[in-house]
Amino acid sequence: MSDTDSSALRLAGATYRHPAPTSDGGDEGVSRGVEDVSLSVAAGEVLGLLGPNGSGKSTVLSLVAGFLQPQSGVVEVLGAPVSAAASPAVRRRLGVVFQDASIDPMMTVGETLRLHGRLFGLGGARLRGQIDVLLARMGLSDRAGDRVETLSGGLRRRVELARAVLHEPALLLLDEPSLGLDPDSRSALWDLLDGVRAEGAAMLLATNDVGEAERACDRVAFLQAGRVVTTGTPSDLRRALRHDSVRVEWRTAPADVESRLAAMTGVGAVRAARLADGGTTLHVTVDDASAFVPALFALAGSNGSNGPGGIAGIRIRESTLEDAYFQQVGVPLQGEPLLGEPLQGSTEAAAAANGRHS
Repeated sequence: MSDTDSSALRLAGATYRHPAPTSDGGDEGVSRGVEDVSLSVAAGEVLGLLGPNGSGKSTVLSLVAGFLQPQSGVVEVLGAPVSAAASPAVRRRLGVVFQDASIDPMMTVGETLRLHGRLFGLGGARLRGQIDVLLARMGLSDRAGDRVETLSGGLRRRVELARAVLHEPALLLLDEPSLGLDPDSRSALWDLLDGVRAEGAAMLLATNDVGEAERACDRVAFLQAGRVVTTGTPSDLRRALRHDSVRVEWRTAPADVESRLAAMTGVGAVRAARLADGGTTLHVTVDDASAFVPALFALAGSNGSNGPGGIAGIRIRESTLEDAYFQQVGVPLQGEPLLGEPLQGSTEAAAAANGRHS
């Protein structure tokens, strides 16, 4: 069986550049969308798109859903070119949950699900049974007669998720599905998606939530500036790092601090972020933070933690998928200062830099 036949989703060299509006409302040039994206998702697999806002996650989802057409490259959904994704046969097998709400606030929860089911060819006892099961799984059984406008944001999100899986899609597209959810709604979300996955559906999940990606995804693709930087399982991506992650805040760092840190035993990658106030944040991966920190303070010397130009703070934790993204891409998932280039004297940092430009 070919990769095309066995994949629920395949992108090969897919490119889409958004038009860039001018001040008079016309189009001039293009703004970034996605460039040369190649990905595949097998039946029953969950692939995460991990990247900060503006990295291209939503554009990829829009291409897969058929809302946008690739300007070059290939997008195949369930074995069909994306141009055919609007056909009833293919569209009936897709489930979509985007960030923006798309349910009629004046309809009741039950009406919303019944309408969706009929649009997808369901009816009678099967539709009633599906709705009853989903309402129970999402904790909405007692809200079936309530208008959507009366629901909290978390409950509305549950309705959208129930609607997306009502017709038992083969491929589910999720754009930050847990964004803004309370703990109960988040738990209901993942209980539902675990069940959908167990039934063999593939999922493409866009997120900038590391915990969500690590919990849900078989594989993760790191996106930055519209390109896929690397793809792997969460454990493999973390394994490429040293065990501990140390973040050091300097008021005024020594000029050669990066090279001196990189030369220490047990130190992996070193990246620096220059702050607007003149300070520096260093992100270092190490084998053992308990051995590294005393050496760090010895390096600080007279610029120690109590000195005006010394260390302002240290954060230590076990390396996470967020650290893997930071080291591979050179840009944090959440808003932080502009990052400097990785130190080329460190083998691991150089490898990360090569990954950025691949």
